[in-house]
Amino acid sequence: MYLKKIEGPRAVTLPDGSIMTRADLPPHDTRRWVASRKARVVKGIRYGLLTHDEACSIYDLSVEELEEWLRAVETHGEAALKATELQKYRQP
Repeated sequence: MYLKKIEGPRAVTLPDGSIMTRADLPPHDTRRWVASRKARVVKGIRYGLLTHDEACSIYDLSVEELEEWLRAVETHGEAALKATELQKYRQP
């Protein structure tokens, strides 16, 4: 079996004891971003599975969009990533 050489870790252990791997991240061709997919990308960045720049290039995201996801989770939790909840947490 051949494993593709990648930069960085293949798996990380989350604070709750579960293990997150690169296979747990959304597919590279994701275009419809639901809250659960956004949360997986944010967790991957926060716990060192992928870098901020990697996420932007892999998922074709703008830096501002990804920063907004990170800020929303840090400030209000994963519920803030839902499109219907966004208006409650947005700064005026």
